[in-house]
Amino acid sequence: MSWETWSFAFSVTVPTLLMMLLGVFLRHLRLIDDQFCDTASRVVFNIALPCLLFFSIAGNHEDFQSHLPMMMHAAIGTLGSFLLLELVAPYLVKDRRERGIFVQGGFRGNAAILGVAYASMAFGSEGVSVASFYIVVTVILYNVLSVITLARSLSTGPNGRPSFASIIRGVVTNPLIIGILLALPFSIFSIHIPDVFTKTGNYISGIALPLALLCTGASLDFRAMFRSSNVAMLSCVARVLVVPLLLFLGGWLYGFRGAPLGVIFLLSATPTAAASYVMARAMGGNPTLAANIIALTTLASFFTTALGLLLLRGSGLV
Repeated sequence: MSWETWSFAFSVTVPTLLMMLLGVFLRHLRLIDDQFCDTASRVVFNIALPCLLFFSIAGNHEDFQSHLPMMMHAAIGTLGSFLLLELVAPYLVKDRRERGIFVQGGFRGNAAILGVAYASMAFGSEGVSVASFYIVVTVILYNVLSVITLARSLSTGPNGRPSFASIIRGVVTNPLIIGILLALPFSIFSIHIPDVFTKTGNYISGIALPLALLCTGASLDFRAMFRSSNVAMLSCVARVLVVPLLLFLGGWLYGFRGAPLGVIFLLSATPTAAASYVMARAMGGNPTLAANIIALTTLASFFTTALGLLLLRGSGLV
């Protein structure tokens, strides 16, 4: 493979890794603490990231129907991954209460933060635009399916079933979903946003990914990797190898090429979302297992993502 191919792969993954390592370093220097991360994460999740997704979608006035295949692929791929992991969980995970955490860790990627960062570094504004429409579907499904699998394994509701009202409430109050849905009319009907609002939105959007990556790095617990069970390892394999391979093959067979195929791979190859820890803990699951899965997939995904980009670039598919 040529140096240009290697350069492309590392130009996508290394800046993200360096930002996260900076978060680790700042935490070590005590310039960042848990309180800062909690506050900054709320700013990113509730304001900056919804703003980034809103303006990425609202400013895209292409034919909305042209993005439907990407959105359908996201829906089918996410549901397929979830059902596959649900089927194998009873055979791989002995403890019933850990099966939901295994499933969530395997199918729920960090597409909204690391995925968008990867797409932006690899394909610029086109990558963010494509990723935004992909995330329209996955953010909704991630939240709904995570509640279902955790409730099933933890038996938190009547007869072990999740509360329908809690699922709906979690979806309609999710800031990312709100930002995406508000942007869709602007994209579909080609509504122009005044420049003063666009510039302000770009300022707010600009803090989303750097701040999120710093907090992600500062929140990592590398010692947790040495306490990992085989359940965490199995979930890690599913998240960084099995799921990306299945979604990539599905996109390739459908006919996606170039930036869309690259974005599919990058978003599906991201580590387990940090929100999975919050949800597992809130619903009475094993928080240590959830944290181990996040730590393992975060480390492993950098290698699998770089290798995948090398192969895709070398073969001329992206």
